[in-house]
Amino acid sequence: MYLCITMSIDSFQFKEFSVRHDRCSMKVGTDGVLLGSWAGQLSTINYQLSTVLDIGTGSGLIALMLAQRFPEARIMGIDIDLASVEQARENVAASPFENRIGIRHASLEDFCEGTYQLIVSNPPFYEEDTQSKTAQMHRAKHTSSLTFEQLIEGVDRLLDKDGMFEVIVPYSAAERFIGEAAMRGLYLIRRCNVKGSPTRPFKRTMMTFGRTPRETEHTLLIIRTPQNTYSEEYKRLTQAFYL
Repeated sequence: MYLCITMSIDSFQFKEFSVRHDRCSMKVGTDGVLLGSWAGQLSTINYQLSTVLDIGTGSGLIALMLAQRFPEARIMGIDIDLASVEQARENVAASPFENRIGIRHASLEDFCEGTYQLIVSNPPFYEEDTQSKTAQMHRAKHTSSLTFEQLIEGVDRLLDKDGMFEVIVPYSAAERFIGEAAMRGLYLIRRCNVKGSPTRPFKRTMMTFGRTPRETEHTLLIIRTPQNTYSEEYKRLTQAFYL
């Protein structure tokens, strides 16, 4: 059936690779699939994309998606959670893209391996008054492990002068994120607000930032129709990955 991922409790099968996530702090989810499908589509990227950094790679999902989409790119994924790093390495080793993806156990603060044309992140965003089941999951989901300010500071340090930074955050946090980025000289150039269905409120925002101010492109993505089927827009966005 179109737009189904073949899945077990511990793994997901996409068209060109599989992802196990039973030991990862962050599981495979809609946010990662959205960002992995949406990132790098900006028409003003006028060079052959060759270097990508995935901050908080988790299972390696977004790194694998970008490796599939950009066959010339070399991709680095970093994460502070050792179990996630080990499983991401296994997922990469089992994929067709093993020779183009590296996975490092490192914090963003300590990571200093070059600069990148494209940086992506599905960052932690829960505030401290919410609790997770385990300390591992708490680190992955809560801003105490990587604040927006720390993320933007690291991106500023690692992004090429003509590079792009792409991120997915809660819709309610988007304006604060945009303001923090602007203070670092990273300007919003593309924004996509996401809602689960036409009648539900906005849930997520995907954004592209660059170092040069320009007119912002605004779009809307609705994942499901009123009949609870996937929308045509969502199908087009993710069709390269779902079985």
